[in-house]
Amino acid sequence: MSVRRVMGTEVEYGISVQGQPTANPMVASSQVVNAYATATVRARRARWDFEEESPLRDARGFDMSRQVADPTQLTDEDLGLANVILTNGARLYVDHAHPEYSTPEVVTPLDVVRWDKAGEQVMLDAARLAQNLPGNPAIVLYKNNTDNKGASYGAHENYLMRRSTPFADIVKHLTPFFISRQVFCGAGRVGKGQDGRGEGFQVSQRADFFEVEVGLETTLKRPIINTRDEPHADPEKYRRLHVIIGDANLSEIASYLKVGTTALVLAMIEDRFISRDLTVDLPVASLRAVSHDPTLRHEVTLADGRRLTGVQLQLEYLDLAKKFVEDRYGADADPQTVDVLARWEDVLNRLESDPMSLADQLDWVAKLKLLEQYRSRDGLAWDDAKLQLIDYQYSDIRPEKGLYHRLVKAGRIQRLLTDDEVDAAMTNPPAETRAYFRGRCLEKYASDIAAASWDSVIFDLPGRESLQRVPTIDPMRGTRAHVGELIDSCETAEQLVRALSR
Repeated sequence: MSVRRVMGTEVEYGISVQGQPTANPMVASSQVVNAYATATVRARRARWDFEEESPLRDARGFDMSRQVADPTQLTDEDLGLANVILTNGARLYVDHAHPEYSTPEVVTPLDVVRWDKAGEQVMLDAARLAQNLPGNPAIVLYKNNTDNKGASYGAHENYLMRRSTPFADIVKHLTPFFISRQVFCGAGRVGKGQDGRGEGFQVSQRADFFEVEVGLETTLKRPIINTRDEPHADPEKYRRLHVIIGDANLSEIASYLKVGTTALVLAMIEDRFISRDLTVDLPVASLRAVSHDPTLRHEVTLADGRRLTGVQLQLEYLDLAKKFVEDRYGADADPQTVDVLARWEDVLNRLESDPMSLADQLDWVAKLKLLEQYRSRDGLAWDDAKLQLIDYQYSDIRPEKGLYHRLVKAGRIQRLLTDDEVDAAMTNPPAETRAYFRGRCLEKYASDIAAASWDSVIFDLPGRESLQRVPTIDPMRGTRAHVGELIDSCETAEQLVRALSR
């Protein structure tokens, strides 16, 4: 295997109604999603199909009882909140108190970044459209993970894996990786502790909100390894690893490395290539301790007695990954796999020697450099409220206000994509997965689609007594190569369904 696999992200955005600190965030989030849906959906809006959802199924071999589950876990219930499926194959909806964007399924790290960045632009347009409605105040969205008052909201990743891979192996080998991965994909945060009252700066926005090693929950008792077993694919062949521990990245390079390195580690786990025991003592405490030390000198203790910094632990995984790719592919490794390995090595070496040299690549370093400039200029202590405002402003998705966007405009942040590439991904689906079929159908036959989900498109055709469900259980079917010519040749949904039924 390489970095290629079916994957994607889900990001909940922070939301603020200007001048109305007590505004209901659920109402504001609904206004954002509905405004975008009204402006962009030309025909009737397809509902989300919840029929195949199973959020309480646990990878450890049981289903949690609905009676004991927290209401936030019941994502298979249609609560009537704003929910729209986009022509790029993505989902835009309200997840309790936040607007959320889920990318379509893609197969490369760069495509994850491409459609994730498209989500930022979708959210920006949605907020502006909501603001233009009569009587509405300005709604500001933030791509961050905490309000620094005790609340946290997620930036999740999803990776399709072989069902045959023992879940115990995933837990064993992935936990140390997640504890240390934050050294290059942390988004940076002013304050420590869930309420942010602890003085100082830390590497990750999410680290302080994790409380257990393994579990099904995503909003309470957050686990380092989430056990939700909801593959949205053939359950005999696949499991979907639902990763809830990452930060929301604005940096394209940080996001690229986050998913690219994780994909490589998962490939090694699937192939049982990892022979070293990198188990970390006290995983939750170690996760927080690594985050709390932006000098990156904190050492975690391994089960074998060794003490390593987060960077050194990542270097162990890098060494394994280089040997793995050489063993499996040699000179035939695909370009993105080669690029991920090279960038991973360069970033880790620079984090060891001079972390601040990565201010043009990594979110937490870029943010820390800005904050230190303000601290030096104005003599600010870490508990000064101005620094938390700067933290928020970094993640403001408005290009004229957000500090990340100002850094990009000034040429102080490296990019992997062009604006044109991101704009195209706002409306066009990826070509290499079933998201192509979903997106093209929504673009061409919107008036005849009653509902859709990751694993189905449901048509409501004139003259037919029942709805017509087209299953998309295989993520690698429904691609442009598979159905592109068919969709191009079918002028109506009736013609398409008839052709697919042959």
